[in-house]
Amino acid sequence: MDAESKLELIKRNTHEIITEAELKQLLEQKKHPRGYIGLATTGKIHIGYFIPMIKVGDFLKAGFKFTILLADIHAHLDDQKAPFELLDYRVEYYKEIISAMISALGIDTKNLEFKRGIDFELDKRYTLDMYRLAALNTFDRCKRAAAGVVRFGENPKLSGFIYPILQALDEQYMDMDVQYGGIDQRKILVFARENLPKLGYKARVEVMTPMLPGLQGSKMSASEEKSKIDLLDSADIVKSKIQSAHCPIAVEDNGVLAFLKYVIFVHKGDNKQELTIRRAEKFGGNVDYDNYKKLEKDYLDKKLHPMDLKNAVSEEVNKLLEPIRHKMKSKEDLIKKAFP
Repeated sequence: MDAESKLELIKRNTHEIITEAELKQLLEQKKHPRGYIGLATTGKIHIGYFIPMIKVGDFLKAGFKFTILLADIHAHLDDQKAPFELLDYRVEYYKEIISAMISALGIDTKNLEFKRGIDFELDKRYTLDMYRLAALNTFDRCKRAAAGVVRFGENPKLSGFIYPILQALDEQYMDMDVQYGGIDQRKILVFARENLPKLGYKARVEVMTPMLPGLQGSKMSASEEKSKIDLLDSADIVKSKIQSAHCPIAVEDNGVLAFLKYVIFVHKGDNKQELTIRRAEKFGGNVDYDNYKKLEKDYLDKKLHPMDLKNAVSEEVNKLLEPIRHKMKSKEDLIKKAFP
C-alpha cells in the first residue's frame, strides 16, 4: 500500500485531521509510524466503541504500530469516575472486552499493544513536565480544554484541570506520531498541539472520528442506560432497545443510521459483503445494499420504513456481539469486581 492509499484509509469516516498535510508527510517518511488512542477506564463499554475499534484497524492496515492506552489515572482524575481501589479490575475488564471486540472485527493484532497509564505517568521526568505545563496554563484554559470530556459539576475538583496536561504529555512519553480520538476530544488534542512545543517537544498529528449518537439522540453515553447498548446485553435486550430507538426520517441525531454508516457498512465493505434488509413481500420484499449512500437516500425518500432499519441493525449488532458475549462468559467474576 502506497502513502496515498494509506492516507485515504485513515481519512475514511473521520471528522477532522489536524493536519492532513502533516499526516501525509508522516506516511511518506515512515514505514511504521506510531499512533495511539487513550481510553479512560470508567464505565462499561458500549457499541459506540465499534467506531474507534474499526479506525484502530485502519491504522494497523496502514502500517502503524498502534497502542491502546488504558488510561487508568485519567479515569480517576475525571471526578473519580473510577474509584482508585477498582482501577486494576477496570483495566483488566477493558483489556479483555476490547480484545474480544477486535477479534470479532477480524483485526490483525500483530502491531497492536496495550499500555497502562500508571506504568509511565508516575515517571520522574513526566511529573516534572506536568508541573512545567501546570505553570504555563491557567485554570480557565485547562477547563476549556477538558470541558467536552471531564465532568466538572458545580464544585469542580482540581484533578479535572490536570487531565488535559496528562493527555498532552502522553503523546511525548509514549513517543507517538499520531493521537486518535473522538471529536469530543478536539479541545484536548488542540491543547496538546499548543503546549508540547512550549516544552521543546514536537506537536503531533491529531485524528478525530464522529461520536455515535445515542439511541435517544445526542451522544451515546455509558452513564445513560437508555441511550446505549452494552456489549454484553442479551440478543433480546439489544432488539428491544433498538426497536424503541429514536429513528427520525433524518440523518441528524439518528443513532440507527449512524451505526449503519460508521460500523455495519464499513465492516461489511471490508469483507466484501452486502447488507440485506429483510421485508415481507407485501412491503416490497428483501433488498440488498452494497453502500451506505444508497440506503440513506432510500430511507430519506421513504422507500425504507424506520422499522426496516431497526430490524436490520438489530440483526447485525447481535452478529457482532455474539462472539464477544461468548468470550466474556467466563469473566463474570471480573465484571462484578470492576463494577460492584
